[in-house]
Amino acid sequence: MELELVFRRNDSLVTRDLAGEKVIIPIRGKVGDLGNIYTLNGVGSDVWNLLDGTRDVRTIIAALGEQYEVDFETLSLDVQALLVDLQQEGLVIPTAGGSE
Repeated sequence: MELELVFRRNDSLVTRDLAGEKVIIPIRGKVGDLGNIYTLNGVGSDVWNLLDGTRDVRTIIAALGEQYEVDFETLSLDVQALLVDLQQEGLVIPTAGGSE
């Protein structure tokens, strides 16, 4: 994954914070798709909160590196893996350097 990619959250989602996790519910046909509920742990929630369509992957990794004591390579691999998963599930969309 290119570290210059910028992602935004899909607009067809409802998100809530619940017990330290981010709960994501896709909206299909104006109704919450309760058969496909996603949860993100604390670090995943932090990544999610940074996905505002303006920050590239490198900037997100750098911001998380200031919060967590982990080396850049490990953090980079983990963030990229999460973004791939989120993109495959249709929860995030690349907005720069990729195709929508």
